Amino acid sequence: MLLFEDDAGANLVQRPLPRIAEQVRRSEPRRIEIAGETSHFRRVSVEDKRIINSKADVNQLVPFKYRWAWEKYLSACANHWMPQEISMSRDISLWKDPNGLTEDERRIVTRNLGFFVTADSLAANNIVLGTYRHITAPECRQYLLRQAFEEAIHTHAYQYIAESLDLDEGELFNAYHEIASIRDKDEFLIPFIDTLTEPAFRTGTPENDQKLLRSLIVFSCLMEGLFFYVGFVQVLALGRQNKMTGSAEQYMYILRDESMHCNFGIDLVNQIKLENPHLWTAAFREELQELFALAVNLEYRYAEDTMPRGILGLNAPMFKEYLRFIANRRCQQIGLDALYPGAGNPFPWMSEMIDLKKERNFFETRVIEYQTGGALNWD
Repeated sequence: MLLFEDDAGANLVQRPLPRIAEQVRRSEPRRIEIAGETSHFRRVSVEDKRIINSKADVNQLVPFKYRWAWEKYLSACANHWMPQEISMSRDISLWKDPNGLTEDERRIVTRNLGFFVTADSLAANNIVLGTYRHITAPECRQYLLRQAFEEAIHTHAYQYIAESLDLDEGELFNAYHEIASIRDKDEFLIPFIDTLTEPAFRTGTPENDQKLLRSLIVFSCLMEGLFFYVGFVQVLALGRQNKMTGSAEQYMYILRDESMHCNFGIDLVNQIKLENPHLWTAAFREELQELFALAVNLEYRYAEDTMPRGILGLNAPMFKEYLRFIANRRCQQIGLDALYPGAGNPFPWMSEMIDLKKERNFFETRVIEYQTGGALNWD
């Protein structure tokens, strides 16, 4: 105990050492246990590392075991961009012109912003409050930190668009409470966020490891890999018709980022499966396929809500086929059977945009390259 005099100097009061100081004072040299072997501060080897449930020191980035995660981190850093670097002047003029956009086109813009303004905040919270603390590979943690920053950039982008167009931000940021098609998607996601952000949740048992794996699949394959794609198609279709080009350019950068997030998440899932094959049971795979089917139905309802009539060469039934096509692809990427055999891609131009090695602004609002070095990488 430490003694301190009060301001008057007349009385002495007792105050405890801060908890961390007390722990340091009482601590003994730390022991590290790896594969049943105990040692004092043994250096980390590649063999010690695991994606989850590793006993190795998470503060030691090297030696690399998951170099694919490090390469994705470097690519993400090279692809850096900021919303305010993109001009919104043409969008503002078009939006203010009573004849600039149809009511259906305006609905697409506001409904999409209503979903996205909070979706990326949900994704960021899931990373920083949940996923990050359960992943024990430092290379993967490094990418997750970059991903969380990119989610913040995306939220910034949607707010920048809303502010530029002088939209009702209160209405947009509350859409996930007030618009049924948006609320239903978020309510589907929230239980999986709650699992990982529950303070008492720990991995290390087959049941909890499956809970983690399930949540990772939902966020990589269904949220970032499915729920975003109706909105991407709609806004990028506006851009292809030379409408809302500033907004479309930002969505294009976001699409590139989210494609990398999805691919990283899928690689993470497949590595966990490889290291923990006992988790990938027939019952677990069946449950996942049910979640995929539900997600397709929820996103299709969202497509119907945002596009009650056909515009821009698009209509809601086209999205049913597209969502089935994407769901098949996500299933196959993690080793599940395709849910919708024969589903095709009615929007082949989206694949071109995802695979684009961009040397100039696709929508020609200006010539610029945001990447700090090298060619853009969507993988």
